[in-house]
Amino acid sequence: MSAFNFLPSFPLPPNLVLLFGLLLLAGFAGGELVQRMLRLPRITGYVLVGLVLGASGFGVIDKRLAGEAQMFVNIGLGIILFELGRRLDFGWLRRDRWFAATALAESALSFFCMYGALAYFGIHPLHATVAAAIGVATSPAVVMLVAQELRAEGQVTERALNLVAINSVAAFVLATTLLSWLHHEYRASWITMVSHPVYLLGGSLLIGYLASGAAILLARWIGKREELQLVMLLGMIVLAVGCADALNLSVMLSLLAFGVASRNLDRNHDLMQVNIGHIGQIFFVVLFVVTGAILNVNDFITGGAIAMVYILARFVGKAIGVLSLAHFSGIRPGSGGLLCLALTPMSGLAIEMMHGTTSLYPEFGAKLAPIVLSAVLLLELIGPVAVQFALRTAGEAQEESK
Repeated sequence: MSAFNFLPSFPLPPNLVLLFGLLLLAGFAGGELVQRMLRLPRITGYVLVGLVLGASGFGVIDKRLAGEAQMFVNIGLGIILFELGRRLDFGWLRRDRWFAATALAESALSFFCMYGALAYFGIHPLHATVAAAIGVATSPAVVMLVAQELRAEGQVTERALNLVAINSVAAFVLATTLLSWLHHEYRASWITMVSHPVYLLGGSLLIGYLASGAAILLARWIGKREELQLVMLLGMIVLAVGCADALNLSVMLSLLAFGVASRNLDRNHDLMQVNIGHIGQIFFVVLFVVTGAILNVNDFITGGAIAMVYILARFVGKAIGVLSLAHFSGIRPGSGGLLCLALTPMSGLAIEMMHGTTSLYPEFGAKLAPIVLSAVLLLELIGPVAVQFALRTAGEAQEESK
């Protein structure tokens, strides 16, 4: 027995807690530097740290480490999507049908504009369709976290968050439905073509529904005690993430459904409006650092030109959808353009949808990645700044009153 047997072996074995701490501190430092020195959103700093540490920089966070951090990424996304889903009030949409029409028009027109632009430049129809479906979604994490950082409240902020919730659902449904075409393209059986999308959509919605029912019952039992409801909701979110992941379902759709159902099925208002965001912030930092680490500048070099076309077509579609109905849906003059800017970001949500769609067929993913990941790389940096500008210009950022 060695006299120094008590010393650890080197290199140190993988340690999730150590990895989480390093990502959290590195991201925190980058976010604070960017915010204090450049007055940019902290999210931009988190992403830049990820780019420096990831494949585009020193390669400290490789695919293996990014994979090990996926659990934290899923929890971060889960908290954000749950919070976003709780903002979507079906009663409001029934009362304000012009806003519901705006949401549908924005999602549909952005899809068709992106598909048309990609098809015009010779992209295979299946690749163009999947890329367009993914591009329908605006990053809920970016919009929500920038709004929280600015303490923004008002017409543009609330409508942006509700539009993000609706176009995220539309993107999930479109991307999942397209799995049938993808299976057909690669000669899968008809049973797989039919059952896989049904399983993903039905199973994910069922987890969200069951989680919301359990949360409402537990809240009724606990009573109006904020600290207990906070712990209970966090536990239910982590449980729902774990169940969706274990059953090969969509973590994103499950948690968004959980949030929507908990808002609209809670007839007696047993659930309190607890602020999960403060605790979730530690996961949000890791989420954006890992997202930045996954992105590779080489993807932009490969697909940069077509990605620019894709981004422009996406913005045009969303802008036409919003501005054409802005007057009828009660949006103030001038606020429509700011609302369009607030819908700019694409982020980790698009990456997760792409991986979920293409993990079955790596060859398909290799052709899709240069388009989607190039767009995400650019909009990951521009998007937070666009949202910050829109909310500040709308006069809804409370920080400006300091």
